[in-house]
Amino acid sequence: MIGTQNLEIAEETINTFQSNPYPELRGIIKEQGLLDKQPAYYTYKILSTLALLALSITLLVIIDNTWLLLANAVFLAFVFSQIGYIGHDAGHRSVLGSTRGNEIIGLCASSLIGLSRTWWVTAHNQHHSTPNDLETDPHTLLPPLAFSQELALGKSRVMRFVVGYQAFYFVPLLLLEGLGLRLASIQFLIGQRRAKYLLFEPLLLGLHFLVYFGLLFFFLSPWQILGFFLVHQGLFGLYYGTVFAPNHKGMLILDKDKPLDFLRTQVLTTRNIKPGLIADFWYGGLNYQIEHHLFPLMPRNNFGKARKIIKAFCKQHDVSYYETGTFRSYREILSYLHQVGAPVRNWPKIEKQMGRA
Repeated sequence: MIGTQNLEIAEETINTFQSNPYPELRGIIKEQGLLDKQPAYYTYKILSTLALLALSITLLVIIDNTWLLLANAVFLAFVFSQIGYIGHDAGHRSVLGSTRGNEIIGLCASSLIGLSRTWWVTAHNQHHSTPNDLETDPHTLLPPLAFSQELALGKSRVMRFVVGYQAFYFVPLLLLEGLGLRLASIQFLIGQRRAKYLLFEPLLLGLHFLVYFGLLFFFLSPWQILGFFLVHQGLFGLYYGTVFAPNHKGMLILDKDKPLDFLRTQVLTTRNIKPGLIADFWYGGLNYQIEHHLFPLMPRNNFGKARKIIKAFCKQHDVSYYETGTFRSYREILSYLHQVGAPVRNWPKIEKQMGRA
């Protein structure tokens, strides 16, 4: 787990700060040119990712072997996630200087993977504003999970029993994340009355499903369709879930009675995954989660340079900057979830003892 030690360090930081050092840090980052757009980099990322998508569709059309088709479903799950990273960056306006240009890229990326861009931007911006706030952060408002013991104890009798073992089903639950994202998108669009793309987005979403299922039903047999769909959608959700999970789960929970300045809010609630060629590619730059939360408009290929500056700056200002490896991050998350579920695992025994009292 992140460890009680790291949470204690975060608490110490909260108790000792006196001023907001973020403007100074932002000045340093801006002076280094790290907020400047990177059109050449994103042109390469977009074209190379579209080439991967075209390759997967071509394989879907020409391959008849079931096992190779399932392997292609695995590959397409990876490609969908890479497209999602581009949509994520466009949603933060870090791809182009033009707001309209970022919107177009975001709409195209979201449509290719079957999501509502407006829903995602709305929820994700709220997450960035209040990370790890158990009342307002959408990433913590998940009914099958509880991220504090108080929330676990506040659930219904049945859900108390369930979340007591959430550490065991957390990873398998991520297999449904892809379907959950689509369902949330549809529910959001149905409930909208004045959205900017009220008519256009549902048409794009419908076109995605028409093309996706059209290709499957035209080129594959019924059993191949079922296998391809389950593997592709399940692994897409698992990939996305395991990329986003390490970012905040098990880190400091915001307390409304102890408000923090912007820098400490973003740094103390966030966990980085140690960088490297494989990690940077696999996580789409989101392993630099601290840098991303401090500077959401920063192009992802500048995160590595910003990391060195931000780590040194946090050390200088006694702000705990937490970074760990991939596998340790998952151990910390599961340990934290198991610890949160401890009171409700013991609840039947507690109720029994209370009944005897």
